[in-house]
Amino acid sequence: MGISIFVRDSFWGRLIYHLSSHKYFYHKEESLDYVIPDKYLQKVMSVESDNNKAEVNNEQGVQLESDNSGTTSSDERIIVTWDGEDDPNNPKNWPMYLKVLIIIQVCFLTIVVYMSSAIFTPGIEVMMEDLKISRVEATLPMTMFVIGYGIGPMFLSPMSESAVFGRTNIYIITLFLFFILQIPISIVNNIGGLAVLRFFSGIVASPSLATGAASMGDITKMPYLPITIAIWSVSAVCGPSLGPIFGSVLVIKRDWHWTFWLIAMTSGISLIIFSICLPETFEKTLLLRKARRLRKVTGNPNIVSEGELENENLNIREMTVDILWRPFEISFFEPVVLLINIYIALIYSMIYLWFEAFPIAYLETYHFTLVTMGVAYMSVAVGVFVGASIYVVLIYKKFIIPFFEQKPISPETFIPIMIVGSIIMPMGIFVFGWTVSPDTHWIGSMIGAGLFSVGSFITFQSSFLYLANSFPRYLASVFAGNALFRSDIAAVFPLFGDALFNNLATEKFPVGWGSSVIAFICVGMILVPVLFYLNGPKLRARSKYSGFHHR
Repeated sequence: MGISIFVRDSFWGRLIYHLSSHKYFYHKEESLDYVIPDKYLQKVMSVESDNNKAEVNNEQGVQLESDNSGTTSSDERIIVTWDGEDDPNNPKNWPMYLKVLIIIQVCFLTIVVYMSSAIFTPGIEVMMEDLKISRVEATLPMTMFVIGYGIGPMFLSPMSESAVFGRTNIYIITLFLFFILQIPISIVNNIGGLAVLRFFSGIVASPSLATGAASMGDITKMPYLPITIAIWSVSAVCGPSLGPIFGSVLVIKRDWHWTFWLIAMTSGISLIIFSICLPETFEKTLLLRKARRLRKVTGNPNIVSEGELENENLNIREMTVDILWRPFEISFFEPVVLLINIYIALIYSMIYLWFEAFPIAYLETYHFTLVTMGVAYMSVAVGVFVGASIYVVLIYKKFIIPFFEQKPISPETFIPIMIVGSIIMPMGIFVFGWTVSPDTHWIGSMIGAGLFSVGSFITFQSSFLYLANSFPRYLASVFAGNALFRSDIAAVFPLFGDALFNNLATEKFPVGWGSSVIAFICVGMILVPVLFYLNGPKLRARSKYSGFHHR
């Protein structure tokens, strides 16, 4: 086991494997010295014996009963598994440095996607002048992108839960389409075309936003999954903060079109690297491929994988409905998921709305330059890192230690952490809103922004963990529905953010009352995690998808 697995199970590795008729990048089951485990051979002799008996009976004119389906009965199936708990081909057993490389790649892809959502916002004023449009119209490309990456996971992420597709194929194909779309986006000169192209760009950019957490689950053993999901989430939150920094520099040095050219170059380089070095990590897909290899080597048709059994009795239409319908069913008909999704969507919406106060605060009130205003967004990133540090300590005490002590752990374990985060959030917004003034130093507002980020990160992570531990088998579908709610609801809030702050502004406190409206809404939302703490087990007991196993 080494770095070769990155190439062997990558997109290009698999392509070369098939084009070379398995001559290159072959697996251990296909090597000449491979010893086939007995469990995969035990049915072969019985099958041959049955065939011989059938021939004899037919010669004697005996009528044999047959299975109308033409398939082997389920009690004769041999389910393919890993070769022991320490099988090096199991992604959870890969060396740490390989796991770190995968985490880096998925996190970088997530940063690129989130960064591209807001990277052109520093150039909105220039865009308004160039295209002769209003501020609301200039905000549409960001809104349409966010709506797109909310819709995309509803069918792309569930596909990654099918053993036929897996994670890597979805990542690479959609990243290729994302890269291609950046070219017309970079040269278009009308707002309608830009908005439409950004919408489709958001759709194909979406897998990393919902499937990223599932990829972390593929390679991480319990109880460390909360840590790797937190690392991935840091990249998701820092992406929007990095966008305005790069965007402001490019707008000043070039023009607003170059913000999209940067995304084109970044995604193109990522496509080359990831298609060579991002291996498949989904267990069901890897075991399906292993089952196919073993059937060919042994000639035993009874060898199947769990993923094949799941799709065996479904035709293409039924499989499509199952894949596409599952995230909608979980999102809208599971009370736990629906309420958590609405809760997170409201928080996400408040963030997007609140970000509209930054130009008012730092450009108009403190007279920052465009670049230094972009740097001001880094206060959010600093808060995220602080929040992540606090979160890891809390998770270590509340989850990891009890796990090793074999104590029962329920999803409600994470609710008190969620409540703490939901209390910190409005505190940060109040501090931000009432320290933005010509008479006060700008550092006060940045401290408030950082405090809000601490609370929002802790709240998001504990909410995600609550969902993940309530619905462990359908992570991608659960997070796809969550992405739909939070993205498509939040996407429209920037359209009226400017009006909110300007209409409630006073000469001394330009964003004070506007921020307070957001903060009061956040205060009211504290009741949501309290409700789950009191009634969570009852709600989960009614679910057909819920199932938490602490070990």
